[in-house]
Amino acid sequence: MKRTLVALVAGLTLLTGCSSVVAGSPNSDTSKPDAKVTLSPADGTKDVQVTSQVQVTVVDGTIESVALKSAEGKDVKGTLTEDKSGWTTAEPLGYGKTYSYSGKAVGANGKPVELKGSFTTVAPGSQTRATLWPGDNQTVGVAAPIMVKFEAPVQDKATVEKALKVTNSANVTGSWAWLNAQEVHYRPEKYWPANTQIKVEAKLYGVNYGGGAFGKADVTSEFTIGRNQVVKIDNPTHQLVVLRDGQQVASYPASFGKDADPELTTPNGTFVVMSKHDTFSFDNPRYGYTNVVKKWAVRFSNHGEFIHENNDNAANIGKNNTSHGCANLLEADAKAYFDSAMVGDPVEVTGSITTLPAQFDWYDWQIPWDQWKSKSAVK
Repeated sequence: MKRTLVALVAGLTLLTGCSSVVAGSPNSDTSKPDAKVTLSPADGTKDVQVTSQVQVTVVDGTIESVALKSAEGKDVKGTLTEDKSGWTTAEPLGYGKTYSYSGKAVGANGKPVELKGSFTTVAPGSQTRATLWPGDNQTVGVAAPIMVKFEAPVQDKATVEKALKVTNSANVTGSWAWLNAQEVHYRPEKYWPANTQIKVEAKLYGVNYGGGAFGKADVTSEFTIGRNQVVKIDNPTHQLVVLRDGQQVASYPASFGKDADPELTTPNGTFVVMSKHDTFSFDNPRYGYTNVVKKWAVRFSNHGEFIHENNDNAANIGKNNTSHGCANLLEADAKAYFDSAMVGDPVEVTGSITTLPAQFDWYDWQIPWDQWKSKSAVK
C-alpha cells in the first residue's frame, strides 16, 4: 500500500546514478545508526530522461517529508511507501527542466537528514508528434490496419517500435511494418476476427527518436472490429459480390475498368475501404473530365478506385467494363452497398490484366505476410 505525499521546501537533486546524504543532531542516540539517504538521480545529474522514475530511499531511518519541484515551483506527484522508507515519482517529468528535492529524513538514532539537491532533464532538439488510427470507440472492418503517423521522419525506428503495444480480445498476433520513415502500420497475418476489441498503446513521450528528436506525447486508442464483410470483384463477371461471414448476401451488376487498358482497368489486389461519401466529384483532366459528381462513393484505393453510382453508364453495367478503374453500380445498388460498407472492409479484386504495385496508401494487404514482417525494425 502506498500513499501520495508532496511536501515542504525546494532543494534536492537526482542523478542518473545515485547520491547519499548523512546528517546529525546534538540530541541523537549515538548507539543507533544514522539514516542513509539515496537520491536517484543524484545531485547535479544532467540530461535525465523524462520517463525516469525519481526515487528517494532511506536505510536505518524514515522519510519525514519529501518534495520534488520544478523551477516554476510545481510539485511532482509521488508516492511514499507505507513504512516511509522510500518515495517514487508517479508522473513523468518535463523536457529541459531543473528539478529540486527538499524534505527531511530521520535516522533510527533521531538525527535529521536534510534532503537537498537538483538535476536537469534532457532538452530535445525537437519534439515529434504522432497520430493514431483507428481512434477511440470506432468500429472498423476486418482489414483495418492500425496506423501510427509521425510529423517528421524517425531515425531510430526500432526504439520507437518497441514503445508500441497492441492487445486484442481474440489474442491474434500481428506485426508492425514501416511503410516509410514517417509511418508504421500493424496488421495480423489474416483479417481480424469479427467483433474483436483492440487496444493500442503508443507510449512515445520521452522516447528518443534519434537525431535529437524525442516523442512529444503518448497516444492510445481502444476500438472494435465489426462484422466480417468482404467485397469480391472478378473483372470478367461484371458482378460486385458482397460476402458477410463467408456467405454471399448481395451480387450487384457492375461495370469495372476497361479490360484491355492497363492504365484504366480495375487492378488486381486486396484493398481496404478508406472512406465513404454521399457525393464525390471525380476529376481526371488527362481523360477529359472534371467535376463529374457521383453518388454513394466508397473509396478503396488512393490510386483512385471507388465503388459508386453511375446511372449515366447504365447501358454497360452488368455487361461491359467501360469505366476508368472504378466499379460503377446502378443508383439503388450503389446506395444499398454504401449503407452496408464500413471503413476497413477488404475489397478483393481479381481477373484484371494489371496488378497494382504496393505503393499507394493502405496497401497493407498487397504485401505477403513474410515480406510484411520483414518491414519491422525490431528483429
